Amino acid sequence: MSQQDYYEVLGVPRNADDPTLKSAYRKLAMAHHPDRNPGDAAAEEKFKAAAEAYSVLSDSQKRAAYDRYGHQGVSGAGGGAGGFDPNAFTDFSDILGDFFFGGGGNQGRQRQRSRSGDDLRYDLEISFEDSIRGTQVDIQVPILEPCGRCTGTGAEKEDGLTTCPTCRGRGEVAYQQAFLTIRRTCGTCNGRGQIVRRPCKECKGEGHQRVNRKLKVTIPAGVSDGIQLRVSGEGQPSMQAGGQAGDLYVVLRVKEHPIFERQDYDLHCTVPINIAQAVLGTEVDLLTFDGLETIKIPEGTQPGTQLRIRGKGVPRLTGGTRGDLFVHIEVRVPDRLSREQKKIFEQLAETLPSENDPEEKGILDKVKDYFM
Repeated sequence: MSQQDYYEVLGVPRNADDPTLKSAYRKLAMAHHPDRNPGDAAAEEKFKAAAEAYSVLSDSQKRAAYDRYGHQGVSGAGGGAGGFDPNAFTDFSDILGDFFFGGGGNQGRQRQRSRSGDDLRYDLEISFEDSIRGTQVDIQVPILEPCGRCTGTGAEKEDGLTTCPTCRGRGEVAYQQAFLTIRRTCGTCNGRGQIVRRPCKECKGEGHQRVNRKLKVTIPAGVSDGIQLRVSGEGQPSMQAGGQAGDLYVVLRVKEHPIFERQDYDLHCTVPINIAQAVLGTEVDLLTFDGLETIKIPEGTQPGTQLRIRGKGVPRLTGGTRGDLFVHIEVRVPDRLSREQKKIFEQLAETLPSENDPEEKGILDKVKDYFM
């Protein structure tokens, strides 16, 4: 090994603390690791030098000896010329992570981690009324559950499993890379440490069965089309013992309404009236989601007039207030008239003032005279 100063190898000052040393070593190790630089002898030497420097400086006793006596102080004690111990680096997963070590230090640690089940999606169509008022809906969600006979192993309980011949039950295999021992999940048993010898008669070795889970989903008032409701823990169960189930996401599809249209938290609708009602004013009964609502249309209402009724819109999901109801007035002109109606309009036309005659009686008053 090179006798280059260990602090220079790692690129840190002599008073560097442990986190600084660890960070510096990790960067060098990731950059020069043999797996990332196959066939590059220079990179391998840099990787070994960084590992040797960190093995000394990360140990308080070795570091003290090195600071006082240099390389002679750690020779034969796990560092220095001819004294570097490769076995000290068989477990570096805490520094390099799982990228190189496949789960690393503690044997079988990755196998012991419980894997959560997958999240599921369920598309649910509801009526416009239910989106405004809220409701509860019973649904059936298809899921995969661990087989009751084999409890998810996929094998018969008696003599159904046997020790994996490749990893000998460890769930991982190890091989030598330079002076490091690299561990990876066993490809034969996929980390289980066992293989199926006699498949379960119930699930045919799959380890799971498809079932329909019945659930009651609460739809809050004010939901909109496309919104997702998250039901925690009601997704796909974990196929590993102790693992948590995933979540269920219910995606809502709201049907269109024949009268009302939603814009954010406001409701909009169109109310048609005839010419006489527009001129004289009237009252119209409108069936809303809160019951029958009487809409007062003032005299002289023009086509396209918009009336606002506060607090009769959509409930806000955050609670408290509601949107408003906007009533759009459509004045309909009759395309056919009876003789009597036509005569009235002809008489009315004769009395209507011209645009340039401000002295004439107002059109509104004259129209009222004919219709009242």
